[in-house]
This record gives sequence, C-alpha cells and structure tokens, in this order.
Amino acid sequence: MTTENPDQAGPGAVPPEAGASAAGASAAGVPSAGSGVRKASLGRGSIAMSLGTTASRASGLVRTMLLVACISTVGTAADAFDIANKLPNMLFALISAGVLQSVLVPQILRSMQAHNARERLDKLLSISGLGLLSGTIVLVAAAPLVVHLMTLSDAWTPEARELATVFAYWCLPQVFFYGLYTLLGQVLSAHGKFAAYGWAPVANNVVSLIGFGAFLILFGRSPSGGINDLASWTTTQTLLLAGTATLGIAVQALLLILPLRRAGFRWGFRLGLRGIGLRSAGKVVGWTLGAVALEQLGVVYLTNVLGAAGQFASDAGDVAAGNAAYTNAMTIYLLPHSIVVVSIVTVLFPRMSAAVAANDLPGVRRDMSLGLRSAGVFSVFSATALIVLAAPLTRSLLPGTDAVAIEAVAPVLRAMAIGAIALGATVLVRRMYFAFEDGRSVFVIQIIATVSLVVALWVATMTLPITAWAIAAGGAFALSTWISLLLRVRGMSRKLHGMDGPRVLRLYVRAGVSAVVAGGLGWLVVHLMDGSASSTWPHAVLVTVVAGLVMGAVYLGMLKLLRVQELDDALAPILRRTRRSAG
Repeated sequence: MTTENPDQAGPGAVPPEAGASAAGASAAGVPSAGSGVRKASLGRGSIAMSLGTTASRASGLVRTMLLVACISTVGTAADAFDIANKLPNMLFALISAGVLQSVLVPQILRSMQAHNARERLDKLLSISGLGLLSGTIVLVAAAPLVVHLMTLSDAWTPEARELATVFAYWCLPQVFFYGLYTLLGQVLSAHGKFAAYGWAPVANNVVSLIGFGAFLILFGRSPSGGINDLASWTTTQTLLLAGTATLGIAVQALLLILPLRRAGFRWGFRLGLRGIGLRSAGKVVGWTLGAVALEQLGVVYLTNVLGAAGQFASDAGDVAAGNAAYTNAMTIYLLPHSIVVVSIVTVLFPRMSAAVAANDLPGVRRDMSLGLRSAGVFSVFSATALIVLAAPLTRSLLPGTDAVAIEAVAPVLRAMAIGAIALGATVLVRRMYFAFEDGRSVFVIQIIATVSLVVALWVATMTLPITAWAIAAGGAFALSTWISLLLRVRGMSRKLHGMDGPRVLRLYVRAGVSAVVAGGLGWLVVHLMDGSASSTWPHAVLVTVVAGLVMGAVYLGMLKLLRVQELDDALAPILRRTRRSAG
C-alpha cells in the first residue's frame, strides 16, 4: 500500500475565503464550523444519537420479527425479497455514498466557513439531489439486468428470478431517499444536531410495521421451511412487502426537513459548479468510487454464493442458510455497532474534519485516540456477547422462526462476530481518509480487502458442504474487516505521525482480558440453562437476559479492577444525567 506524506495529504490550510467565517455564515443562516462542530460534546452528542439509534433498532427488530413471520429466513420468497431490498443499499453505496462521504462533509464544513455559505450549500445540495434522482431512474430501468447479476446461479428458476425483479422495481426507488436522508443528515450533523438523524428511522420502521402487519392479517404466517411454491404469490403480497419498505425510507428522509427548518436552515434550489470547492475534492471522487465499486463486487459475489446455497438446498428439499439468513445474522451483528459505535463516529467525524481543515494534527490524533478507545470498550464486549449468546439471542430476536432456521442463522452470527472488534475502528479510520482527501489509499486497501473476502469464500465453496457456505461468508467478512483495519491504521498513523498507539493498545488488551473472563462465565450460564436453538421463545429470552447481565456485570467489574479510565469517561454523561433526574 502507498501512503502520502502526512504534511501533504489533505487540504493543509483553511481556504482564503474562510476568513469571513463566523459573520458570513451566520448571515447566511448557517452556523460556523466552530459553533456546531468544535463545541459538540462527544458525550452529549453520542447519547443523543444513541438514544435515537436505540429506538430505531428496537423498532427495527420488531419490524424484522414481522418480516420473518411473513416470509421466514429461508426459502425462495425470502431470498428473492432479500436480494431486491438489498440492492438499494448496494447501489446507493456504488453511485453516491462514496462520493457523499468523501466530498460532502468536508465541503459542508468549508462552505459554512465561507462568506457565501448559503450559496455554496444550496449548490452542493442541488447538484447532489439531481444526481441521485437521475441515477435512481436509470437503476429502476435496469432492474432486470441488476437482478440477473445477483442471481447468476442456475439454481435460480425463471419464476424465482422474475419475483426478485418485480420486488426490485418497487425497492430501487429507495436509492433516492437513502441519498436524501444522507444529505440532510450530514447538514444536521454539521449544525451539531444529531438527535433527529438518529430518530428518523423510527418512522421508517413504524410504516413497515403497519405494512407487514397487514400482510400477516391478510395472508398469515410463512410455513416452516419458507415459501418455495411461487404459483400462489400475488401482486398484493408484493405491494405490501416491497412497497411498504420503500414508503418507509421515503418518510424517514422527508422527516429531516422539519429539524433543519427549526435549526434555521433554508435550502434554495441553485445550480452551478463554480465556487463550491469541488475542484479540490474531485481528485478523491474517482478513487473513492473505485473503492466502493470493488466493495460491491465482493458483495455481488457473496450474494451469488449465498443465493446458490439457499436455492440448491430448496431444490433438494433441505434447509440451508442463504441470502435472507445471512441478512438476519448481519442485522443482529450490527446492533451494538449501530447503537454505540456509529454514534461515537458520527459525533467525532465532523469535529475531526474541522481539525484537518485547520491543519490541527494534534487535535486529530487526540480525537482519533478518543474514538478508538471509546469504541473499543463497547466493541470488545459486543463481539464476545455475540459469540456466546448467538443461539438464544437469535431465538429471542427472531421469535417467528423455528429451530432449523435458528441453527442456520446462529453459526453465521458467530463467524461474523470475530470481526466486530475491528468494525467500529475501521469505520472511524476510513472516514478520516476522506477528511484528508486521500482516496487513493482507500482504493488500494479496498483491493486487498475485497480479494481476501472473495478468495476465502471461493476456497470455502470448493472445500465445504453447501450448508456451511453462509458460515464461511460470515468468516470471510470478518477476515476482510480485520485486514482493512490493520492496513488503514498503518497508513493513518503515517499521516498523523502516530496515533497514540500504546494507549489504544493497552485499552484493547485490558478490555480483551475482561471480555474473556466475562465470556467464560456467560458460556457456563448458557450451558447450564440449556440455551439451545430448540428453546422456546420465553426461555431463550430468559437465558439471554440472565447470561447477558452476568457477562455485563463481570465485564464492568473487570474493567474497574484493571483501572480502565475510558469506562468512566463513557459513563460520565449518563451518570450526570441520572443524578440531575434524581435531583
């Protein structure tokens, strides 16, 4: 991997027009970067995000439960819908997310400091919105081709592929609304407003609950083993599943308009490229798009492998984890990451981007160390909990599934969990490459990560039975996550002349020791209480709660014993709020 000289990477200094920062920005109805970003508290901001994300994930779990009840986690209908509903996320990342992450946040911060802040922001949002809309229209028209690329295996029958295509026609418009949500959310974050960004997905889940609930009332629960006979599938079923999913994303995006207006931001449609800072960011876009394209190629290969496993098993009258089972495992895997780690990254990234713009490398190092250590306290424990509690936790969160489906999902979750420790750290470090406008390093690292995932999974398909392919996919994902982290940390350490490595490493070692002790006791509790896949739902919930509480108490006790200061820093805002409420 090639990394650039730290002194030359990134903008280096604030542009000349930033001299009129605060006054000009305020006059335009946009706060300066200092008012919204540098003063944002990690504790207050991450708690605001975490509360919203917790509510979103809680309602999202109920949504997943209803969806599983409708079409199960295995079977042709489940896999077809999973592919169609996954496409908007993949394609949004391919055509937009990389560009938005690498360009939008740094340029919003620069725009907020400029004398013509309102004009620059209006142009940025207008151009991005038009690009999203035109790209979405092209993707909807190309739905049959896109679905075919995801279902290359001969195991897919024409009827199954046609159902996935119809689902895709309804789901692909989500790309535009995902983009709109990201655009408006980044503006809110730059204003130091994080709560609405975290709470808006709750509305999406509420819409889905209504639609999926109507599906259950009209058509009943999915049979054991999923829906494989498509002859009786109706247009109403398609509309309730795919139409509801897209309507929810639209509501989620449009709700952000209200908090933006309350924050004093008024967007006006303006076109034009001059004076909005895209020239300096343009060198990043090509590399970033290449990196995202590579990442999605890996996902396409993984999806084809999983789809083939599920369809081959269905044809043979067996049950094997396919696309839907893998997605459900991923949903559970991302819960702790989404609730805590993403909140920390979301709050810190604008602050760190502002430090990069001001050429404040000590400030970047300080916040990077804080982010890695704060995320580590939670990610080390969450990885251990996911491994130990995989079966009872899956049973608790997917009550509509039978023991066979649980036995398909839980091993995939354990394999993924190996990478949970690296996930939060690699997301934080990756975003900092965007702040430094270093897309080339992101691209080179992504080549290695994608190749590692594809090679590991290809070897698995050549040596393992079909029933183990999804487990191998989870392990390959974890492997690529660790490889990405190690390479990104190495490159970012060069840029920053160090990343407080010894202090960060000490935290992870102490957290790891604490997690091993907690995990051992948790495993004993699960074993003694018989928390297997065949457990009833109430018993699985009981096992999960008891073992989780034991693990949590032991982990916190060990962190205290080992004098982990980051635990006190993380709990301080919560304890202060509790004391104020009690007072």
